[in-house]
Amino acid sequence: MLRTRSLMYWIAAALAASTAAVASPSAASGAMAAAEAEASPSDAATARNDLRAQVLLDRAHFSPGEIDGVAGSNQAGAIKAFQRKHGLDETGELDDATWTALEAGDVPTLVDVVLAEDDIAGPFADIPDDMMAKAELESMGFASVEEKLGERFHASPTLLRELNPEAAFTAGETIRVPNVARDASLPAASTVVVDESDGALWLLDAQDEVIAWFPATSGSEHDPLPIGDWKINGVASNPVFNYDPSLFHAADPSHEKATLQPGPNNPVGLVWIDLSKPHYGIHGTPEPANISKTQSNGCIRLTNWDVVRVAGAVSAGTAVRLQE
Repeated sequence: MLRTRSLMYWIAAALAASTAAVASPSAASGAMAAAEAEASPSDAATARNDLRAQVLLDRAHFSPGEIDGVAGSNQAGAIKAFQRKHGLDETGELDDATWTALEAGDVPTLVDVVLAEDDIAGPFADIPDDMMAKAELESMGFASVEEKLGERFHASPTLLRELNPEAAFTAGETIRVPNVARDASLPAASTVVVDESDGALWLLDAQDEVIAWFPATSGSEHDPLPIGDWKINGVASNPVFNYDPSLFHAADPSHEKATLQPGPNNPVGLVWIDLSKPHYGIHGTPEPANISKTQSNGCIRLTNWDVVRVAGAVSAGTAVRLQE
């Protein structure tokens, strides 16, 4: 995707800024930590632009999908949902009132992190397109270290490269990343609403107030979203994918049933949230850039990091409303 000149100019300014925090890896787990800057952030770190808006929306649980710094339909939908939550005019535009609400927590757009061994550990391998070839893999892991880091920071690998043009992404290296929240837990939801008209999944509390909003891919002409009221049967983390070609209208007629191993590049990603409608669920994806941009086989598809957040807010028995 072509990047706007304003985004590239801002990235260059942010890379020149010296006030972002540097986070050291945890000695216990080696997980990356994105500590917020203690000093006042520079102008570049708080400049109002699409990248900053996406980071702040993600932190507020109104997901823009994959953070790439480029305005699009997912960002506009997240803004509109955020405005609804905060009693603002639902324009989908970044007006002054929306910026004021987004910036209630004074945090920089980017932070520096130090990569630990676990953060860049593979193995990495290309994932074939053919389902039967996928079934032969021992795992459905990441294809590259950039993809792995992109999932951790909810960002496109292209953006990470733009932010770190000289990086080799090795242990001990400091890189600059979107300042997404480390604690992404949500309160328990009373209802999950999937709205086909706005390409999104909403989490609502018992008073039907919005808890969170996530862009979603749901249904297609051949496999429409099953409109109606359903329940969640259960939640499975790191699921296998039981491939049955008879359930897919475009499946290769030579294919047989197969089991694909767990991993972020599994067809259902990192989580399967089973619905009371047989064969339907809410799940992750190996292609976060395509969320709400393509069609599904009837299920509801989110980015892996978003479906993990949804899974933490629901349980068996949670109501699910699928609507047009």
